[in-house]
Amino acid sequence: MRRLIIFLLMGYAAAVAMAQIPTPVPFRSAPAAVVAVAPTPAPAASGTMPASGLLNGFVPDAAYKLRAGDTVSFQILEDRIWNSLDVPKTLVVTDSGELDVPHIGRVMAAEKTCKQVAEDMKIALEKDYYNKATVVVSLNVANRLLGRVYIWGRVHSQGGLEMQMNENLTAGQAILRAGGFDDFANKNKVKVVRGTVGANGEKQSFDLDMEQILEKGKTEKDIILQPGDLIIVPSRLINF
Repeated sequence: MRRLIIFLLMGYAAAVAMAQIPTPVPFRSAPAAVVAVAPTPAPAASGTMPASGLLNGFVPDAAYKLRAGDTVSFQILEDRIWNSLDVPKTLVVTDSGELDVPHIGRVMAAEKTCKQVAEDMKIALEKDYYNKATVVVSLNVANRLLGRVYIWGRVHSQGGLEMQMNENLTAGQAILRAGGFDDFANKNKVKVVRGTVGANGEKQSFDLDMEQILEKGKTEKDIILQPGDLIIVPSRLINF
């Protein structure tokens, strides 16, 4: 009898222990991470593709007007040969402001946006070569050189001075870049002749007192130059 009781107690303890063991849950692997990949934006018909160049902190936008020395990509989406290679043709804006375009020849590009140039190409292509031409023109590299100004007269180094993109070059800074005045310069009668003409075809000119600007620090009387401007530094009437 005693053995029976011990056996029953042992069986009861085993049953309680088994009840405390959690039921195993079938194993499921963690879900794989899903990475969303943004689709590459399709080029706009007869327009520009997103510019990727960054130069000296300058980011060209859709309103950027092409200049001599700029490099662009040109592609006709209906051209199966180019599509198979998937390599747009690289064109450079010449000193005359033109692009030498396949099929068409010379196309004026200077002072036009990429979109405007693409529209001109589209018209020319559809006139003689395509029923429909989807033209893509995009800026690859903008010319870092904005233009030149010229300095003549009583400075240590006459000639042309380069202006970089986004540079606000003043007349006083240009004179310093040219080595400053020589011993016979008339600092009070410096003249700047604007390279561009006004609405009525007249030339603009500015008289500057560089003694006030450079020696007395009145920089508010200085002017910002534009490409093509000419700085004239005359001689003193009496040199002593």
